[in-house]
Amino acid sequence: MSRPERPVLVVIAHGSRDPRHAATVHALVRRVRARRPGLRVETGFLDFNIPSVQGVLASLDAEGVRDVVALPLLLTRAFHAKSDIPAVLREAPSRMRVRQAEVLGPSPLLTAALERRLYEAGLTPADKSSTGVVLASAGSTDPEAIAVIAAIAREWRHTGWCAVRPAFASASLPRTEDAVRDLRALGCERVAVAPYVLAPGFLPDRIARGAEQADVLADVLGPAPEVARVLLDRYDEARLPAMAALGA
Repeated sequence: MSRPERPVLVVIAHGSRDPRHAATVHALVRRVRARRPGLRVETGFLDFNIPSVQGVLASLDAEGVRDVVALPLLLTRAFHAKSDIPAVLREAPSRMRVRQAEVLGPSPLLTAALERRLYEAGLTPADKSSTGVVLASAGSTDPEAIAVIAAIAREWRHTGWCAVRPAFASASLPRTEDAVRDLRALGCERVAVAPYVLAPGFLPDRIARGAEQADVLADVLGPAPEVARVLLDRYDEARLPAMAALGA
């Protein structure tokens, strides 16, 4: 008896008019493919970029693909994960089984990726106790998403940083520049801004402008190896129960 094939992984990105966004998403997907040879990984965008999610699913259906794991390239469960993406997936071809994986965050691996970016920007582990960090996210009107960012900041603080403050580029307060001033007033010797975002674009640029008075600005998470690992973890969590039932 042949073993059932692994579901195709369809990574769902938001999309942006900024060409850096799609380039970063594709770089992350290339890293995922390199980590899991033999796994088919496709990318679809909700807006601005092609291919669209609907177009990817239609193409897979035309090839005879019947099992898909759709993975939101998102760090928190907010509007896109709860509403937009499920609505798009409900329009998938009727012969196709589509399971929506969980969003990437929170995860200790993502916190490790944040630290990687801070060290790449010039900090060292010896700087932690004298450095305040702004955990700068895109922002959301969803209370669950805001609470998750605040919880990550609290937990990250306990790993040795002088202090960690959440900040938001939109929809919520404080802004990045306000958090930078707060950490200065707290007496941290230096202030670093860690963007908790996956790819460049309008809101990450706003975070960067808010970081002008900081000492260090880290890069976006992008194709960090830890992000690729989380992405594959979420894929496995979505596919394995069903595959076990099939004897995979």
